[in-house]
Formats: sequence, C-alpha cells, structure tokens
Amino acid sequence: MAPSAMSRWTKALSEAQPVPYWLDDPGRPRPEPALTGAETCDLLVVGGGYSGLWTALNAKERDPQRDVVLLEGREVGWAASGRNGGFCAASLTHGLPNGLTRWPDEIVKLQELGARNLDEIEKAVARHDLDCEFERTGEIDVATETYQAWELRDWYEELREKGLADGIDFLDADAVREQVASPTFEAGLWDRRGVAMLNPAKLVWGLKRACLGLGVRIHENTPALELKSYGAGMAVRTPYGTVRARKVALGTNIFPNLVKRVRAYTVPVYDYALMTEPLSEEQLAAVGWKNRQGLGDSANQFHYFRLSADNRILWGGYDAVYPYGGRVRAEYDDRPETYAKLAGHFFTCFPQLEGVRFTHAWGGAIDTCSRFSAFYGTAHQGKVAYAAGYTGLGVGATRFGADVMLDLLAGERTERTSLAMVRRKPLPFPPEPFAWTGIALTKWSLARADSHGGRRNLWLRTMDKLGLGFDS
Repeated sequence: MAPSAMSRWTKALSEAQPVPYWLDDPGRPRPEPALTGAETCDLLVVGGGYSGLWTALNAKERDPQRDVVLLEGREVGWAASGRNGGFCAASLTHGLPNGLTRWPDEIVKLQELGARNLDEIEKAVARHDLDCEFERTGEIDVATETYQAWELRDWYEELREKGLADGIDFLDADAVREQVASPTFEAGLWDRRGVAMLNPAKLVWGLKRACLGLGVRIHENTPALELKSYGAGMAVRTPYGTVRARKVALGTNIFPNLVKRVRAYTVPVYDYALMTEPLSEEQLAAVGWKNRQGLGDSANQFHYFRLSADNRILWGGYDAVYPYGGRVRAEYDDRPETYAKLAGHFFTCFPQLEGVRFTHAWGGAIDTCSRFSAFYGTAHQGKVAYAAGYTGLGVGATRFGADVMLDLLAGERTERTSLAMVRRKPLPFPPEPFAWTGIALTKWSLARADSHGGRRNLWLRTMDKLGLGFDS
C-alpha cells in the first residue's frame, strides 16, 4: 500500500471515537444495583449478554412462577453482545458449510431448528416490543476473486443437489452489483430469509427490560467469583454476597467459566470494526443497497458489512487477533493498525465513497472453539449447565443455546438435546506455547491461501482432516 494512499485513507479515521457505536447511545439504561447480602432462587443465570438474558427470559416464559436471578459482572451487554455487527443468523452451526461438514446426517434438522429459532426471535421482538431495529433482509456472501466466484457457483449447485438451496439465490457479477455497487464484487449467494439485521445493544437492553418485566431479579456490577455445591443445590459467591440456587446456567462465554474444565475448549479472538458517518442521499444512491442486506466476503480473512438504521456502514472483520496465553484485557480492544487496514479495504470496496469519515472504531474479544460453533454440557450432577464457543455467530444462536441449557437442567431429552452437536464436545485447545504457535501458523496459512487462489497448504489440509481450525 503506497504511503499516499495510506495517508488518504487513514485521514478518514481522524475523528473516530474508540468506543462501540451501538453502546454510544444516550438511551443506554442505568445499571441495576449490585447484589449485597444473601439471596435464594430456583434458577441462577450467570452472565448478562445474550446467552444469559435469553436463558432468563425463556425460563420465565416456560414457567412464570420460577424465581430467577441474573448476575452480570459489569453492565448488561457491555461486551460482545453489545458491540458486534448486528447480524442475527438462523444458522446454529456457524454457517451451512461448517454444519454440513461436521453433522451431515443432522443438517436438515439443524437447518429447521435454526430457521425456527430465528422465527422465534422475530416473534419475541414483537411480543416484548423490543425496539432493536430488526430487519429481516437476508445476507449476501460475495466473491471478490474469480476463483471465489467459481467456488460460490459450485457450492450453490451442491446445495441444490442436496435440497438445501431453498431461499438462496446465486447472483453473477452484474446481479450482485445491481444489489450493492462495488467494483470488487464478482458473484454472490443471497440468503433471503436466513439472516436479520438489528441493533445489538438495543436488543440487549430490550431483553433486560423484558426480563425485569417478568420478574427476573438482575444484579449488575456483580461478578460471580466461585461456584460450589450447597446442600441439594449450588451456591455462587460474589464480592458482597452469595446466591443459593437449585439450578445454575452459565452464559459467560469468553470469560473464565466457573466450571474450570470447560475453559480449555475456548480461546479469545479479538475482532475489530469501523462505523461511518451517515451517508447522504447521493452517497447511498452511488452504492445502491436498496434491499439493505448484510454482506460478507468469501475470503478466509473476511469482512462483514451492513447498513445501520440511520444509513451508516459498519465495516468489520479481517484481522482475528489471538493474544498469547489467551488473556482477555481491555488494552487489546483498541488496535489502530487494524483500523488503518480496515479503512484501506473499505475504500477499495467502495471507491465512490472516498471522503466519507469514520465516527467510531472499536474492538473486543469473542470466544471461539475448535469446531467454530457452540458446545454444551452439564456439571455438578446436572445442577449446572453451560453453553459457549459461538465464534461470532451468537446473536441468534444464543437463544437456541438458552433453550438447550434449560432442557439440560430439566433433565429432558428433547429434539435439541438429542443432537450430536449438543451431546459431543469439540477438541480442546492445547496449552501454551502450542496454542499460540498453532493459531499463528493457521492464520499465516489462511492468508497465504487467500493470495494463492484459495489453495490450502499441507497444514490447513491436515487441520481440515482433524476437524480443527481458527476463525472469527
């Protein structure tokens, strides 16, 4: 990248605030009081992101008399749930390709359950009046290289042969550029119904309000420090008190799980995003995008991008940064070198928008596991359930995970708990320095594949055979 181009593109970042756009909202609700003293309940939920909030909400909707308490270490939605791209996908398997590779015998059922789950989210948005800018516009997976266009066409034909192409259209270069005008687009697959766009922070805050309305007791700024058996139930210690509960659901995702043996299954990945200023009518006309789909490109190091309700463009992805030792630290949330790279990629995709400025630039940790999609389990003789490993596609899938945890805590065999995806765990990550070395080699190999026509080297082919990988 020439220095003059770098200077021109990074100038657009000069006024960007290093905070998540979604959370920079004067309508952000005040936190609920921290827990002090001792409380008891039927169900204790640990974690105030999507996973915990859906669990609390669904528990009360299943049984309005159930006494539910939710603990959040900081403020509800402050982490991945409030700062993601706002793509709410039906997929429970981190995309159809990953699901078809790992669970081919169950893929039809997994697709049905995922579509039903997204429908239930849409119904909950209406039922609880969740003002979260929900738009079921679908998503286009775009090819930006000729080999990617051929791969998308081949994948579409495979889906048709397997009867999995319902609601999916292949778009050639002219057709995809008619939807969104970029000189880099060579083809696209438009999933018309399987993805919705929404404001992630407003969804979190709406779920919080709905939970409170149903009688859930929420305590923010209350980290859960220790979990142990207590009589016939469980006890969780917090800085200023304790909660005794019959059952516990853990929705802490990337943060250290209170069941220590679960920790080896996830590692943190830092993901970054930019948000532009609102586009003018002329700028919108130059881009097209009349159907407001979400977009993602087909490279291994991919971008995701979408329009907000006020016609800004969120542009994120590409870099997936794993810190040595898997530590989650606030200092990793801000990464100017990645922002500069993303700005250059943005104006390469949309040269007609040169002059647009970015107002927000942010990052943060998500959890990933070696199979890219969530895993589930129980501990303490079935009194504790957990779900983790959503790998960046948790906006929708966490609601399904909430139902899985509630099924497991109830000891019920359901169509959810009968799935191999639910019954089996991914392979854990190795200890350091092996985790960092393996992830670094995988990232290098993925970047090399992107620049060599998608050809995967021996390392990636070996990882594919073992069912291992690294993604964001």
